[in-house]
Amino acid sequence: MVEPLNAAETDIAVVGAGIVGVACALQLARQGRRVLLIDREQPGHGASFGNAGHLATEQVFPIADLSILKRLPSMLMDPMGPLRLDWKYLPKAMPWFTRLLLNLRAAPFQRSVAGIRALNEGSLGAWQRLLASIERGNLLKEDGSLLVFERPQSRQALEALRARMRQQAVPVDFWSAETVRTAAPQLSPSLLGGLFFPRTGHFLDPYRLVCELFEAAKACGVRFVRAAVSDGQVEAAGVTLSSDQGPLKARQVLVACGAHSAKLTTALTGKRVPLDTERGYHLMLPGEHQRLPFAVTSLERKFIMTPMAEGLRLAGTVEFAGLDAPPSMQRAWQLHRLSKGLFQQDLDAEGATPWMGFRPSLPDSLPVIDRVCDGRVMLAFGHQHLGLTQAAVTAEWVGRLADRERGPHMEAYRLDRF
Repeated sequence: MVEPLNAAETDIAVVGAGIVGVACALQLARQGRRVLLIDREQPGHGASFGNAGHLATEQVFPIADLSILKRLPSMLMDPMGPLRLDWKYLPKAMPWFTRLLLNLRAAPFQRSVAGIRALNEGSLGAWQRLLASIERGNLLKEDGSLLVFERPQSRQALEALRARMRQQAVPVDFWSAETVRTAAPQLSPSLLGGLFFPRTGHFLDPYRLVCELFEAAKACGVRFVRAAVSDGQVEAAGVTLSSDQGPLKARQVLVACGAHSAKLTTALTGKRVPLDTERGYHLMLPGEHQRLPFAVTSLERKFIMTPMAEGLRLAGTVEFAGLDAPPSMQRAWQLHRLSKGLFQQDLDAEGATPWMGFRPSLPDSLPVIDRVCDGRVMLAFGHQHLGLTQAAVTAEWVGRLADRERGPHMEAYRLDRF
């Protein structure tokens, strides 16, 4: 048990030590707050440990479009498909999916696009500022990313995507097959071309990134407690959190525990949040260090390959099965099978390690970034596939909320939209 902490000792308790929570803790400490960071695991051991590492500023569209209706049968029938819905989880998932479908109507869909774009447009600059402030700019490679296609019939879809991207002011170039071969000569010559996104990049080690930010936060006075928070209560003097290490008190709390945020948010605010998890998988190939110069995604195969310090990370697939079902690690190994044919020589899977994590997703594809309960409760969760991308800019926005600043650009992320 930890020694009970009272509100006078802690200005803000940050629940969640993933990339969003740690970045926010550092920001708040730099603004003069006494910050207590809390997580059931060591910092960076949740979804932030195994994400694709892609700074995905180009991904300005919601997590689904109307084509999901056509794909629903395969989602239920194909356990190895890129998008899977567990039969056993279907009854629990139906309210979330119903909300998702309602958000595919024209007006809410465009609101979601505008909200994602607003965060993404500020993401690269925010990361540049944050990494410069801790002298770790070398962790980010700002060398773009590539979406490749293999089938002639895919060209029309690719051209339509480029047009949609340009409508949203996303920098994008069409690359011919020859340009792809020149830039990434180890890729298969059968590739027909792709879209290159110059204002994106990738992180060389997502876990190390969290650790470096955590060390900077500790240097600014942030304390860390390893504890599982199960409940919370807003009181006149602040907030009391119930944990397996005893009560933890603070003047304010920031809920930033990703896919685990719904229960605590309801306990503190009385609001039910339609938060679910997209279970994502990766396969880390330690023997592959020189295959790619930047992150490459396959349009048809629907997964991404990111070069990192420890090898090549294959990541992707979406599985709806909740927080409690055991991982289906064969989905991680499926990523290696999907890579066959994309290179002149197959990838080396010797020593490969599989992983599964939880992406926190809301049905409108936007996070909650808000200040409620007279300022005692702040919220920063639900970033779906874009937690890494949007973490630094979210931290800056949370810093403004802590200073009681709320610009009109933040209205789309309020809790009361549900």
